[in-house]
Amino acid sequence: MALFLFWLVPSEHIRAQDRPTRLNVWDIHIGAAAAEIPDGFVNYACGTDGGPPSTPLANFTDFKKCRPDANGLHEVYFEYDDELEYWARALDLKAEIKMYAGTTAYEFPVVASVLFDDAGLARGERLVTDPRQQLSRDRNEFWTMADFIRHRFGDDGWECKDLPRNEGESPAGSYFIKNRCEKTLSGLQLILEQRYFQKKGQQFLDPYTGKPRMDDYESGTRFEMYDAEFLLRTTGVK
Repeated sequence: MALFLFWLVPSEHIRAQDRPTRLNVWDIHIGAAAAEIPDGFVNYACGTDGGPPSTPLANFTDFKKCRPDANGLHEVYFEYDDELEYWARALDLKAEIKMYAGTTAYEFPVVASVLFDDAGLARGERLVTDPRQQLSRDRNEFWTMADFIRHRFGDDGWECKDLPRNEGESPAGSYFIKNRCEKTLSGLQLILEQRYFQKKGQQFLDPYTGKPRMDDYESGTRFEMYDAEFLLRTTGVK
């Protein structure tokens, strides 16, 4: 009903504090039961370690249909409800289109998922920048999402290390960023990875044709948040 009423309000009269809201990943809390999480998301599916969705699900309570990962957790992929995005596009509201476009964190497109134990409790959450979408942020910025997340949980107290280069990896331009940071805060274990470099064989100029290959690089952020009491066997990018 509230959204219907917004259709009747001239766009120039919509104040920032009056904009409708939608659920996002930060509304899901570690320790919540699958049945307790508000059913305000869409396109539920089994997750693939931060990759594209696989088996479709009705909602979070279908988590047992997803094969457990190495930590014994069932990954459920989800997307944000796109009703507000359609509303903003229908009224050609530029700021709202950017705000409500896709599944995002800090306007970065993400693959979002919740990790449930066998009892149906959310023991972890995962956000991975999504290269399939580049509506609000260019892919060359994806590695900087880590800075926003680091600030969200406090800039101090992170233990960070640079990860070793694999064979053939090289800087993208003047940057080679491949690191991992961890922090424990308020009963949460936080794991954050940044990547910005070129993998083996990636070059900005095709060596045979001389044509530019401007998308030949890796850029991304991976964030995982777990119940600090849950014993992890493995995490992060292989």
